[in-house]
Amino acid sequence: MRFPSRRWLLVAAGAIVIILPSAFLLAGNRRTDDTVITVSVGRGEFTVTVTTAGELKARQAVKITTPQGAMQVQQWQMRIASLVDEGTVVDSGAVVAQIDRGNLESRLQEVRILLEQAEAKYEQAMLDSALTLSAAREDIRTKEFGLEEKKLAKEQAVYEAPTVQRQAEIEHEKAERSLAQAKVDYDTRTEQARAKMREVGADVARQRNLLESIERVLQEFTLRAPAGGMVIYATDQWSGKKRSAGSQVSVWDPVVAELPDLTKMESVTYINEIDVRKVALGQPVVITLDADPSKRLTGTVTTIANVGEQRPNTDAKVFEVTITVTESDTTLRPGMTTGNTIETLRVDSVLFVPLDAVGSDGDVPIAYKETNGGLVKQEIETGTMNDDAVIIERGLTEGDRVRLTPPVDHASLRLVRLAGAVQDSLPIGGDTALSIPLDSARTDSTERDTTGRTAQAPPPGR
Repeated sequence: MRFPSRRWLLVAAGAIVIILPSAFLLAGNRRTDDTVITVSVGRGEFTVTVTTAGELKARQAVKITTPQGAMQVQQWQMRIASLVDEGTVVDSGAVVAQIDRGNLESRLQEVRILLEQAEAKYEQAMLDSALTLSAAREDIRTKEFGLEEKKLAKEQAVYEAPTVQRQAEIEHEKAERSLAQAKVDYDTRTEQARAKMREVGADVARQRNLLESIERVLQEFTLRAPAGGMVIYATDQWSGKKRSAGSQVSVWDPVVAELPDLTKMESVTYINEIDVRKVALGQPVVITLDADPSKRLTGTVTTIANVGEQRPNTDAKVFEVTITVTESDTTLRPGMTTGNTIETLRVDSVLFVPLDAVGSDGDVPIAYKETNGGLVKQEIETGTMNDDAVIIERGLTEGDRVRLTPPVDHASLRLVRLAGAVQDSLPIGGDTALSIPLDSARTDSTERDTTGRTAQAPPPGR
């Protein structure tokens, strides 16, 4: 009979061993959940920045392009057959790239055939004109002889009857008119022959000029460096990819490679339409390099696009922004990825709190402020904010303690209104790009609670 009693004692002891740690664990968790984090309202320098990635480019570069006469020979698209390795340092006149000649050489053969045909037409037109004009001249000569015969017959008819004389006169007049018409016809046929020769001659000249242009462009399909420097591949404007052997190049985007001036660099970046409103010309920029995170450079915003664009593989509209790098660094190379931190606003001395310390009671921005009389919901007036903090224009003073999270009983806390506050207060933040901070935080000596009574503001707690 004792065995069951000892058994139950062991079970009870085991239960106590399990329950007690769990109770302590729950108690510990409860204390963690009830942990209060407060911060002090600080005064100091406040900055607003826009951070974006960019790509280094040279501000000045010698461009290596496809032949300028390619459009004249109807070569709208060309393929890069070979290209030296990117980063190769070349001397002036060195071969940088070869353009595929296949299409243009086929075009060259076609034009040669067309030129031969045009020259044959020209020779045929010359022969036809010569035969036609020769026959016309012979006809004029024959009519001149006929007119002379009619003139003699007219002179001999003076002794004949009047009717015979009249007949002789009519025949003579006909011969004169026939000769005159033959001369007019000869002049007309001469002009026709000249017009025909000009037509076929123009076709010959056109085909010959085209042949010469194709031969000249073919010679320019070997792209040479116009100056010494480091070869950097150009970027296709349509696909955003760098040129390489096998890439297609059009006459509208003819740059194959560049020889940049590495002493003058800039970072080209694209900023979304929301943040671009904050950016202005002349703003300072801190530039970092993905290739060397320890290196920090400075720069200045120099250009901002007026029109947005949609970059490949993105849905948002962005604006191109150019940042000039102030320093000259021999390690900088075009195409390097940069991190650009643009300083859009700086205030030397202003009150601010973390964003987490600002909440709302309806439409009223508030902070949970600790006072000697306990915790209150203090109405505040906010200004510009950045990614971490927000400027406090009214409602708090330097050294006030505010909570980062609402208390459990926040709904029952007293709301202390600002003196002169209206019910439809502005929401937190607003347009941070255009906000201009007021003078250093103003402090009101009186505050108003939710009942409308004016009360003396208690001193800030520690």
